[in-house]
Amino acid sequence: MAMVNELAAFVVAANYDQLSDAARVQAKIRVLDALGCALGALGSDVIREIADQNDEFGGNPLSTLIGGGQTAPDRAAFYNSALVRFLDFNDSYLAKGETCHPSDNLGAVLAACEYADGSGKDFLTALTVAYQVQCRLSDVAPVRAKGFDHTTQGAYALAAGVAKALRLDQAKTANAIAISGTANNALRVTRTGALSNWKGLAYPNTAFGATHSAFLAMRGITGPQEVFEGNKGFMEAISGHFSIDWSREDLEKITQTVVKRFNAEIHSQATIEGVLELMHTQHLSALDLQNIDIETFDVAYNIIGGGEEGEKFSIHTKEEADHSLPYIVAVAILDDQVLPPQYLPERIQRDDVQSLLRKVKVRPLPEFSQSFPAEMPCRITITLKDGQVFTKEKRDYEGFRTRPMKWDTAVQKFEQLSQAYLYPEQQKKIEEAVRNLENIHISDLTALLGTIQKN
Repeated sequence: MAMVNELAAFVVAANYDQLSDAARVQAKIRVLDALGCALGALGSDVIREIADQNDEFGGNPLSTLIGGGQTAPDRAAFYNSALVRFLDFNDSYLAKGETCHPSDNLGAVLAACEYADGSGKDFLTALTVAYQVQCRLSDVAPVRAKGFDHTTQGAYALAAGVAKALRLDQAKTANAIAISGTANNALRVTRTGALSNWKGLAYPNTAFGATHSAFLAMRGITGPQEVFEGNKGFMEAISGHFSIDWSREDLEKITQTVVKRFNAEIHSQATIEGVLELMHTQHLSALDLQNIDIETFDVAYNIIGGGEEGEKFSIHTKEEADHSLPYIVAVAILDDQVLPPQYLPERIQRDDVQSLLRKVKVRPLPEFSQSFPAEMPCRITITLKDGQVFTKEKRDYEGFRTRPMKWDTAVQKFEQLSQAYLYPEQQKKIEEAVRNLENIHISDLTALLGTIQKN
């Protein structure tokens, strides 16, 4: 049996009863977290441009847009995924050679589940299927070092989740995955050098393509059955050989994902927490700082510290700022927080942060690199102008696997991000719907998301 058929068999066999109590709780936290991120992005210029394109192009109103309106499922998958992703505040999965954001799958699964008239249980099952596929492929088939983006594995995860939501049989599920996996192999240049809007839109674009692929498969269109192991397939062309026994997989990977406490690239989270703790406990002022030295693990250094993916001192845009550890540390010190306002153009361009970020030096430590991803180690050393030195070492942060986010904390984050667009009673209705997803129809949730009145 071809690998894609083994994966399809796993997708079709998955059911809600397989989810442990912990997985159900964490799945709901991820859903609320992602929806908060989406609502917090409603006012962005990039999202408005996508909305304008939807308005011009149209689409049969079969799936709900977060914030209002309906369109075709593939366009809803793109738009809602763009909302979830835009702030770069949604969850992550940390593998040794790959980092991904599994809640990027939510927009497509939501659109497909609504189209299929599914239940909350159907939605949670399809979403956890997508999480499982993406995380497991990140474990065994990383592509970042080969020059490809993590959206490449997402093409398989998205097609699997959408196929599950559409209740496709094994043959059609295999075709959906094969089409999507063959067609959506993205370059890592998306996240290197001078970053563009595409950093936040690459996965939504894959969501659009994967949803389209699944609907084609639903109508009988076939795809290459040897997409993984075949001649010029994924293994030979990109990932190298790997194996997964899909018959032995569960739906528990969602419990191993991590949620962001701060609105910044995932590998910065422990560093931000440590910097703020050091500033508070030692009663330090930004005006007194001479140097800020950050020692971290190699993945953080390479992606956000000035390593192989480019220098991180030339910061002009949101996309560059939230992937620059020097900027993130500097703005945390100055503003005592890292949230969406820290990425407004006027904040990024201000002299105080542009000056302070150049005092931040980042370097990798081999022993820290060996501890990742089981830990998120870092050491912060702050030297004052009078010569005093203060040091703080961290191994995790609130939201990491060792200190998982609780429901009440997720609610606080959701309300903080959505308060500009929801009245308190609207917030409570969405929170209650997510908390009780297994007892409602998915259209109950999408109705709430589609009737938002801006506060």
